[in-house]
Amino acid sequence: MEGIPIPAQLVTLGILLIVSGFFAMAETAMMASNRYRLRALEKTGHGGAKRALALLGKTDKLLGVILLFNTLIKAAIATLAGLLTVELFGEEKWILGAGTLIVSLLILIFAEITPKVLGAAYADTLAAASSYVLKPVLRISDPLVSSVNVIVAGLLRLTHLTPHSGTGHESLTPEELRSIVLESSHGIPVQHRSLLLNLFDLEHISVDDVMTPRGAIEAIDLDQSEEQIRKQLGTSYHTRLPVYDNDPNNVIGIIHQRRLLAQIIDGEWSLKNLRERLIEPYFIPAGTGLYAQLQFFQENRQRLGLVVDEYGEILGLVTLEDIIEEIIGKFTTSTPGVANALFWDTEGTALVEGSKTLREVNRALELSLPLDGPKTINGLVLEHFRDIPDAGVSVKIAGVPVEVVQTQDRAVKMVRLMRPDGADA
Repeated sequence: MEGIPIPAQLVTLGILLIVSGFFAMAETAMMASNRYRLRALEKTGHGGAKRALALLGKTDKLLGVILLFNTLIKAAIATLAGLLTVELFGEEKWILGAGTLIVSLLILIFAEITPKVLGAAYADTLAAASSYVLKPVLRISDPLVSSVNVIVAGLLRLTHLTPHSGTGHESLTPEELRSIVLESSHGIPVQHRSLLLNLFDLEHISVDDVMTPRGAIEAIDLDQSEEQIRKQLGTSYHTRLPVYDNDPNNVIGIIHQRRLLAQIIDGEWSLKNLRERLIEPYFIPAGTGLYAQLQFFQENRQRLGLVVDEYGEILGLVTLEDIIEEIIGKFTTSTPGVANALFWDTEGTALVEGSKTLREVNRALELSLPLDGPKTINGLVLEHFRDIPDAGVSVKIAGVPVEVVQTQDRAVKMVRLMRPDGADA
């Protein structure tokens, strides 16, 4: 370095540190960048994102060029620092040792830690920006980088390692997608995030979890008189009703009330008219997944189905609206005369109908009642006691105190839940 002024050498040293820091920052930003966000930016016409994705598509060459130049630059920094030390302070061993320590600290601070922290903190932005420099550098040095990669590939084959080159199109599992949605609290509105999470849950929910239990189904019994059936049709708030003949398990069809509306108003209807307008019932095997059933409803152009067990016994009824509510939440409208709201009162208790599903109760009250057995509060309490409990009896299930408030017709009609210790108020 003789003939070069010391200030020029110091400036050169500083420039080398900056360039080395750039490559360290670019490496961290590229590896830490969110490829899905870059892909979204690419669709908007962002040139930097497009270049970054192209570089990430050949990770071996990208890392090769970064490490190649960074290694050469750091070697140059060490050599230049050594010559400067000798020229300024002499060749004594302790001076050389001190110079080595100082240059190591400079490299660590300005060419390693600081740029890599910045690269990790602003990965997507810096990855797109650095691609404007890395792409031409890679094009120029491609023969050298390719030669080095051939040697590296040969060594890996000798050790029976066959790494796959990154393509930028790695698939994500449902759980990974779920984690991304959960972590995107600032990018996705709460309502949209809840909807997406509910979609993931459809794979783990069956029709048994959302159906209306058999005992709560409103149906028409043809064994009744015409006047009784007419009154039931006139006061029912359901559009479609199952129709059975004497035995609730003997459902012979589904009646769409609008088809009888004109005749009911004119007083000209009869049981014969009702039978003629029955639609063939649609049966669903118990345990059918909710997502699969949504597809079946669409394929068969149905909106209502009866859930049956392996013996053909009717277990409950599920509608298209039940599945939609699992995705988007309960509709604002409610059944007239029925209190559907679930909430903790000021004393930390909640009155819950026995027919409420455990999933609905868990979601509304933020509880963790078991879902692997009975599907309703009534079923859960009966399974625990293995008998019809008297009103006033209390029990703790899954850490939740449950008091039986009312029983009727061999079923638990109403319970009072107490907020467990440690639950959010």
